Amino acid sequence: MHRTGAVGEDFAAAYLQRKHCRIEARNYHSRYGEIDVIASNEIHLIFLEVKTRSANAMVSPLAAVTPQKQRRIFKTAQTYLMHFPTQLQPRFDVMGITVGKDGLTVLQYQYLKNAFTADGIS
Repeated sequence: MHRTGAVGEDFAAAYLQRKHCRIEARNYHSRYGEIDVIASNEIHLIFLEVKTRSANAMVSPLAAVTPQKQRRIFKTAQTYLMHFPTQLQPRFDVMGITVGKDGLTVLQYQYLKNAFTADGIS
């Protein structure tokens, strides 16, 4: 993982913890792909995709979560749930983070709850 990506994922995990979520896994891999952060609260099991970009990037962080990427995240989440069953409701969130030139300083972020649903994935 690139340093910028690690900075973004660390920021995202800390953000969720401040929101009283428990981090269940980070960088969970399956044959379909990877989920950056998996967290839980009293109601949801949150599958979080984190996209970190520098301030001068041509594409916004959130635009990088394409329908194809959403399908891979969904299939990876299904694999996780087969191995770790839960009564919690799955939720797919996306966090876009912009960092400064140093690659370490978070300049801004956007957090989208329910960024996509299983119904919206074809």
